[in-house]
Amino acid sequence: MAHVNLIDPFDFIIFGATGDLTMRKLLPAFLRRFHAGEFTQDARIICIARSAHTPDKFRQQVRQALKEFAPDTAKDATVLDRFLGSVTYVALDATKPDSNWDELKDALKDQARTRVYYLATAPALYAPLCAALAEHKLITRATRVVLEKPIGVSLKTATQINDGVGRFFPEESIYRIDHYLGKEGVQNLLALRFANPALEKLWSSDAIAHVQITAAETVGVGSRGAYYDESGAMRDMVQNHLLQVLCMLAMDDPASLSADDLRNEKLKVLNALRPMTPDMVRQNVIRGQYTAGRIENKDVPGYAEDLGHDRATNTETFVAIRTKIRTSRWGNTPFYLRTGKRMAAKTTEIVLQFRPQVWPIFTNTPSPGRLVIRIAPDEGLSLVLASKDPGAGGFRVRNAALNISYENQFTMEYQDSYERLLLDAVRGNPALFIRRDEVEASWRWVEPILSSWRQGLSPLEPYPAGSWGPASTRALLARDGAMWHEDMLT
Repeated sequence: MAHVNLIDPFDFIIFGATGDLTMRKLLPAFLRRFHAGEFTQDARIICIARSAHTPDKFRQQVRQALKEFAPDTAKDATVLDRFLGSVTYVALDATKPDSNWDELKDALKDQARTRVYYLATAPALYAPLCAALAEHKLITRATRVVLEKPIGVSLKTATQINDGVGRFFPEESIYRIDHYLGKEGVQNLLALRFANPALEKLWSSDAIAHVQITAAETVGVGSRGAYYDESGAMRDMVQNHLLQVLCMLAMDDPASLSADDLRNEKLKVLNALRPMTPDMVRQNVIRGQYTAGRIENKDVPGYAEDLGHDRATNTETFVAIRTKIRTSRWGNTPFYLRTGKRMAAKTTEIVLQFRPQVWPIFTNTPSPGRLVIRIAPDEGLSLVLASKDPGAGGFRVRNAALNISYENQFTMEYQDSYERLLLDAVRGNPALFIRRDEVEASWRWVEPILSSWRQGLSPLEPYPAGSWGPASTRALLARDGAMWHEDMLT
């Protein structure tokens, strides 16, 4: 059994507690870590929302949510009952000046405990909520605040949020969460590179022709339609998740695994991304929107139908970007970022395509080898190398894959990304959270693309549900003599 690092009793306060995120992700994550023995019933999870629930009524809702979203753990009735004993509810509309804060104040009288506020609300409420906490003297020296993405919808709004929250919390107490950094497959990029010197020596333009980062989903917008139609794939996925994966993949060696050393190196990658001028956007960015199609032999509707209205919408559900990193390590290697909804398969993966031999001695040399890093759903590695074709006359070679499945290699069950990050916030470990300058650097790179779109560049291209996006995405790679990973397999 793995060693469990028991956490001292803490208070974790969730604003926006009746929302989808809390019920589907946050409370199930806490239940699993409670079941694993990482904290006891002495910890308190205080859930806050405007609805006039009693604590008992709210716990009944939580019980049903946990049975749906954490069924394997919730089936242990004893553990579930003990966990629910640590959950309580406070009805409070924190946006109204005349709201009664007395119940929350009474619940938080112990100022010696670690205290974490999780703001699972609209980003526009982050600064006002922090101001209210300060006004009611609910911020102690041992208090941290966790901000859900998105941090704004532009550089200006991100700066306003950071300034507003920063008036009441020092930077070291602000934890900006990106759940992709909680994924084991993303964290393993550090071990793969920096614990394997042979691989690290290949990790540059000298050996790598191009890099693909793909985050594809088969689902549509579902219940998130109102939010998604305002954000689109660029704000929802690229500005945060994909750029963070890019940073972990492309960063230089950090001096240590401390939070600032890691984040300093990630920031260097963001600042080194080639700026996107209007001409660059026109040539190197593709945006699309899914139409009706078939996925897993089922007919699925188009984006406008998923939203529940017939009016046209200009929101992108697919983005593909070609970019470069202006460093000596990566200057000659194009990076391709791709994300979309209603795609042919659900996958999050990285493909590093190796360069061909300068002067091949095998006349039938197949395509150069590649390293495929699977982040989800089946974490693992696949190293494709040329090998002699057994039994073939002469020296015929073909590609063969060396596959590693983390599930088969390690018997320990992987934690959900929120499980790791929530307790990191309690422990005060910010290494897998995002620093202010990272957020603002990513917005500085993304904003010229969004501005170009508003000017009519990169027209919105339709793609049928169940495909790999607009047909033009193949041409994006073909200019470099490359192809997408799924095309290599056909």
